[in-house]
Amino acid sequence: MYNMEQLEERLRNMIRSERWEHSKRVQDEAVKLAARLGADVHRAAVAGILHDCARDMGYEELLNKACEFGIILDSVTLNSPSIIHAVIGPEIAGREFGIKDTDILNAIRYHTTGRENMSLLEKIVFIADAVEPARSYPGVDKIRALLAVDIDKAVLQSLDNTLSYLVNECRPVHLDTVKARNCLLLNR
Repeated sequence: MYNMEQLEERLRNMIRSERWEHSKRVQDEAVKLAARLGADVHRAAVAGILHDCARDMGYEELLNKACEFGIILDSVTLNSPSIIHAVIGPEIAGREFGIKDTDILNAIRYHTTGRENMSLLEKIVFIADAVEPARSYPGVDKIRALLAVDIDKAVLQSLDNTLSYLVNECRPVHLDTVKARNCLLLNR
């Protein structure tokens, strides 16, 4: 068991107040989902609060951390700070917060792109980040409605929204996102 009070205090000193508030909302949503779906609530709370632990780092700092940690970034990740923070996040969670649980670290790692064969905890954090109460993008209400029925359908809809957005903005799509979507479709 991780000491939530210590984790939260340390994180609060690392990130901006807006990011802190977002992280708390994701944590709350992840805990609710974990309780509803029979997942470990404590692990969901830890992954939820730490999912953006590297998000407030600047691009150069993220690149330096990748180098320091021996992480080789693919070309799509290299050109997307919103993905880089998720790749660096598990290392920060491990080194700064002492997180050793692989499922928690993977939930942090894949909360942005998703991935093939996501665990329940990974899906919970992925979708909690997408639907936390302050989110107001087009399509979020549909995702919330699907989440009330089936987490896989909600994750799939969220991935579809992401793909549509990236294609419309003429931005690259990470292969993990494509694989996550295909896996969910093929396993239905």
